[in-house]
Amino acid sequence: MAHFYPSHDADSGRTAIDRGLRGYLLQVYNYMAGGLAITGLVAYWGAASGVYASIAGTPWLWLLLLAPLALVLLLSFRIERMSRGAAQLAFWGYAALVGLSMSGIFLVYTGESIARVFFVSGGTFAATSLYGYTTRADLSRFGSFLFMGLIGIVLALLVNMFLKSSALQLTVSAIGVFVFVGLTAYDTQRIRNIYTEGEEASAAAKRSILGALALYLDFLNLFWMLLRLMGDRRQ
Repeated sequence: MAHFYPSHDADSGRTAIDRGLRGYLLQVYNYMAGGLAITGLVAYWGAASGVYASIAGTPWLWLLLLAPLALVLLLSFRIERMSRGAAQLAFWGYAALVGLSMSGIFLVYTGESIARVFFVSGGTFAATSLYGYTTRADLSRFGSFLFMGLIGIVLALLVNMFLKSSALQLTVSAIGVFVFVGLTAYDTQRIRNIYTEGEEASAAAKRSILGALALYLDFLNLFWMLLRLMGDRRQ
């Protein structure tokens, strides 16, 4: 009876794929961590320097809130035509603008509670992202459900800008935690699944920026929802 053994070439191929995937994901997480660091530093600077307070309540605040959206759209739809350097610059610029727009949290919440919520968010994100990377369950079937949940959260937040209901804010924040936890696992698995070998280095680098952007947004929104639930407001 003939015996068949896995070929050495097949094992080497799988090892190369695993090594490439780990390197790719490390690049994604490095971009994400860098973006969060820029956001945090700029947010603190904006509050401490008084820059945010000087533009709050003026039309410039709307420009500050809308400018990051323009950069997200630029990265999402034009990144294939952008150079690697331009894509990186757009990502860092986006992180800085988001940081400036979030400076207000240092004026509303205590520094201790912001730090506490940040570490809670980090632990939750890490555990959920690890699950998304390791699970064999197909999370893509939850994609449409999570997207609809995200749309519902955005609409509810817009409505609450006029209602100013604390009960609605707490409800939306609680639902938002579950939605962004789910999106973290979903996006991690999606990033893992779209990774392909044999891609040009520059294309892979730009794709890693998009992956980092998705996880960056998941983390930031998770942090924001938890801060609304757990943050201690200044007296």
